[in-house]
Amino acid sequence: MHDPKSALERREFLKTGLLAAGTAALGAGTVRGAEPENKNNQGIPTRKFGKNGPTLPIFGMGGSAMVKLGKFAEYGVELISLEERIAMVRKAYDLGVRYFDTARIYLESETIMGKGLKGVRDKVFLATKVAETDPAKVRQSLETSLKELDTSYVDLLQIHSPAIEKVGFDGAMKLHAEVVKLRDQKMCRFIGLTTHVVFETVYKMICTGGFDEVLLAHGYFRKGLNTLHSHRNLEFREMCLNKAHEQKMAIVAMKVMGHKIFGHNAKNLVPDYDKAALEKLPAAAIRWVLQDERVCMLNLGISLPSDLDKNVSLFKNDLRCTNEDRLLLADFAGRAYEHKDIKAMPTV
Repeated sequence: MHDPKSALERREFLKTGLLAAGTAALGAGTVRGAEPENKNNQGIPTRKFGKNGPTLPIFGMGGSAMVKLGKFAEYGVELISLEERIAMVRKAYDLGVRYFDTARIYLESETIMGKGLKGVRDKVFLATKVAETDPAKVRQSLETSLKELDTSYVDLLQIHSPAIEKVGFDGAMKLHAEVVKLRDQKMCRFIGLTTHVVFETVYKMICTGGFDEVLLAHGYFRKGLNTLHSHRNLEFREMCLNKAHEQKMAIVAMKVMGHKIFGHNAKNLVPDYDKAALEKLPAAAIRWVLQDERVCMLNLGISLPSDLDKNVSLFKNDLRCTNEDRLLLADFAGRAYEHKDIKAMPTV
């Protein structure tokens, strides 16, 4: 049940300008373009998060790679302890990460985020998702998320891809109507949507003008979660990117590593690949996506504390995609597409 006192506290919180102060702490920067990008105090480049959002470091921490979600979400490394994962979230904050993305269906991920960010909640941009297909259950989903995250609001509430895939455009817009109500009650600040695969439906949703952000699978390897992208679907993804950019929405790229392709699992996909080259794959994949100036944030799933160290170091250095990067990605991807698990995936 909605707590009027909590709603009042959220309104007062907004009125006092604490959010503005928190945004300032995220680091000043400019919109990407011809001018060099600014960096935050830790040296990570920053970009504007859509037309109305704050300026944020472009390295965002995703919460799906820190839990065991089943067959399609094993990342090639053992899961570390709950305490270590909580500490890993705080380490990300200490290293300069300010965008943290999780979801109601990512098992204990919301709890981990909430505990890891305790005491610094007003200094970060926190995003979660609702995957309910019944509009009547949207509020309950967010209320549960708020409890797990130990916060009275989220900065961004996204309609999750699994729900969009099930209910289609009309059903998803009914979910959107409920999210609008939650935004009006200050339970979230911005409204987004996500997709691994249904780019045609998401394009229609973007065209309504009712969203502030879109999180979509956008990487060198042409797959989302457990399907490969057809040429037609990739054209709709391009339409999503262009329309969202035209509307000055925040565009967040996920599946930058191709989901189990260029990260820790690469050694299992192509066991005889040169080890030194494997080490270079994640950086090449990141730099490839950053060629796209429409993208304002890379939402990277993090499994180990060492992932943070490597990524922060990468983002502090030259992010231009080189010909060596492109050759490496093409060569490895060409072999990865031949793996039996990849060949068994449907193309949609």
